[in-house]
Amino acid sequence: MEMHQLRYFAKVAELGNVTRAAEACHVSQPSLSQQIAKLERELGQPLFERLGRGVRLTEAGKLFKRYSDQILSLTEDARTRVSDEPDSGRITLAAIPTIAPYYLPGVLTRFAKECPKARVEIVEETTNNILRLLAEGDVDLAIVALPIQAEHVHTRTLFTEELLAVLPSRHPLAAKAKVSLKDLVLEPFVVLNEAHCLTGNTLSFCARHSASPLVTAKSHQLLTVLELVRLGQGVSLVPAMAVPKGRDEGRVYRSLVGDKPSRTIALAWNRMRYQTQLFKRFVEFLAARN
Repeated sequence: MEMHQLRYFAKVAELGNVTRAAEACHVSQPSLSQQIAKLERELGQPLFERLGRGVRLTEAGKLFKRYSDQILSLTEDARTRVSDEPDSGRITLAAIPTIAPYYLPGVLTRFAKECPKARVEIVEETTNNILRLLAEGDVDLAIVALPIQAEHVHTRTLFTEELLAVLPSRHPLAAKAKVSLKDLVLEPFVVLNEAHCLTGNTLSFCARHSASPLVTAKSHQLLTVLELVRLGQGVSLVPAMAVPKGRDEGRVYRSLVGDKPSRTIALAWNRMRYQTQLFKRFVEFLAARN
């Protein structure tokens, strides 16, 4: 069994399609299929079930994937340790969708100027998926909202930001400089679906103040939430970083009176994995700018 066979196997398992896996690995489909077949013959078990245009792992394939993932991860760690430099290399950074498009562009632009030989690859995922990727070694570092609970995950707080009420610009509450939660929860709420931790932050804050908003719409995208608000479908609470810098046509953003909702943003990483010099440099870079 050879390393390139394991990499081909991992890519087919990830994509569920031999053609797309071959394209991703920059080899021809017959060549990749031949290597998978050789691997199956050596193991004496089929690793994939063929399903029309796609494939899925057999039970033997699922078992083998656990070991192949460990082998590939250890190999990557070994390569990284041998060539460890503070100003070059690669970091795979994950971030939740309510942070990635707002926080990362400025941060990555500044880091690229400071460390031009380094490469930062971005993965945008929900919190639960990010924790899985950290555990499996598929990402090096993550930017998440606290709290999180996961074995072997270490966190370092970056900053806390306020959640602001967003309302249609013609809404009666938009005339106020600040609004109360009591007034806000009388309106229909538009939120992200339960996979997003921002919804948990919003509902937990309301529950702490004995308020129960009527959720009338859920979305996978924060931009959709904002658009529904603009169309008068409801109100919401959004992170301060998501507020546009210039004038936002059709929406207004207001701070709440009294106790203000907020979320705490932190770095997270798997403490069991080797930390390169570039990793440490990037962590300190982020921490110094918050």
